[in-house]
Amino acid sequence: MSTHDDLRAIALIEFATAGYAATSLQRIAEIAGLSKSSVLYHFASKEALLEAAIAPAIDRMRAILQSIEGTGLSDQARRDFLEEFVDFLLQYRLEVHMFINQGPSLVDVPVIDRANGLVMRLAEFFSANTASLEEKMRFGIALGGAAYMLCTVHSFETEVAPVDETRAALIAIMSELLAPVRSVSTTLG
Repeated sequence: MSTHDDLRAIALIEFATAGYAATSLQRIAEIAGLSKSSVLYHFASKEALLEAAIAPAIDRMRAILQSIEGTGLSDQARRDFLEEFVDFLLQYRLEVHMFINQGPSLVDVPVIDRANGLVMRLAEFFSANTASLEEKMRFGIALGGAAYMLCTVHSFETEVAPVDETRAALIAIMSELLAPVRSVSTTLG
């Protein structure tokens, strides 16, 4: 990896674990074994480093969202979206951690504003394309619950279960939660 990539990786870990506001460029430089001026050579500011660290996740989420917006919510589109969303969560766990835990407090940071905007677009899409309150709640619980669960694992360096096993479990559980709701009338007697 290049110094540029190393700095992005270090910054992402520090921003996710210590918080963006609590992480200084000096701290990132120390971890990288560089001077602060070397960090500034690669990134003009802490905000530019944040942009470089989380922009790939935002770009991926935008592509996933554009795909489902273009197809609607057919059964196949739900399955495809679900697999892409789970893969996104697994690949961008630290970035998702930042969006969930720091997004509300970093509203004036452009890259975070873009991430928050995508989350709102996703919510609006599912709201507009689901018929009942129950279905809306299922999407919110499934997507938000999976994201929260994955980003709050006790340690970012250790996996609770192998990735393939985690992926399969998430897809199975979320598929059950997101199955189209069928009206079922029941009588209590």
